[in-house]
Amino acid sequence: MCLAIPARVLEVHGTEAVISVQGVQRSASLMLLEETVAPGDYVLLHAGFALRKWTAAEAQEQEALLAEVGLGPRD
Repeated sequence: MCLAIPARVLEVHGTEAVISVQGVQRSASLMLLEETVAPGDYVLLHAGFALRKWTAAEAQEQEALLAEVGLGPRD
């Protein structure tokens, strides 16, 4: 099974971005996106690749669902 998760874009550098997932920063490729993203946007992230741009509401809904099944932020 594959899992894609919401990530917030912090910085954009060409086809690469610095993203945040539950407060952890990572690098992600934007090469698969058709849309342009900017800091503050949300993306659906899988295996280091942004698959599509999400609205903040979509990202928050997905984060809530992940929390319900125990995959939310760690304390």
